[in-house]
Amino acid sequence: MKRFLLSLAASLAVAVSAHASEVSVAVAANFTAPMQKIASLFEQDTGHKTTLAFGSTGRFYAQIKNGAPFDLLLSADDETPAKLAKEGLAVDASRFTYAIGKLALWSKQPSLVDAQGQVLQSGKFDKIAVADPKLAPYGAAAVEVMTQLGVLNTLRPKLVQGENIAQTHQFVATQNAQLGFVALSQVMADGRLVEGSVWAVPATLYSPLRQDAVLLNKGQGNAAAAALLQYLKGDKAREVIRGFGYEH
Repeated sequence: MKRFLLSLAASLAVAVSAHASEVSVAVAANFTAPMQKIASLFEQDTGHKTTLAFGSTGRFYAQIKNGAPFDLLLSADDETPAKLAKEGLAVDASRFTYAIGKLALWSKQPSLVDAQGQVLQSGKFDKIAVADPKLAPYGAAAVEVMTQLGVLNTLRPKLVQGENIAQTHQFVATQNAQLGFVALSQVMADGRLVEGSVWAVPATLYSPLRQDAVLLNKGQGNAAAAALLQYLKGDKAREVIRGFGYEH
């Protein structure tokens, strides 16, 4: 009986392995921490494997146009997936919003950023970090906020630009910039501020950061790609997404 059960377990393991596949995902840098957590849960629950690459949406767009072998794109906006679908590089029917991002002004220093963002008016800092607005939607949103508040021209000499929101966060985390515009998800975990001081920028000051996922042409027929898109809509993924300060 014991030998039979061991044999059955081995057969089941082989069967699961045979049906498991791997998915390569291009992920917007702001979604790094939640996606790492979601990918781990996904692998545990399905047996599929994930390969994750993190970076700016604009850079991924250029790479996909040049044939980069990604199965899925988790974008920082809703425009890039739509554009890829229109250009015949992605499956239009697969597009959906997996998260709605929130912009934050953050400093590692506990008392530098006030709850109303008045520090931007005072200018009592040397450097402020933003992501490249041409490549990163969160960078474009930061420029929009500074323009709305009438401080962009004043602060322009103090701007330090990161290629993506991850590099921008790094500038502030290492205090090469005293403060910076980052994704709220980068400074939150389980619904709480990790460290420092933060102003959660009111959504009325910038265009909605609707983040869409899309199946790329290479991912068609890939069971892991289809399963991950579905998993992102499920309760476990949504709980993780909420915990990092996103709406969905």
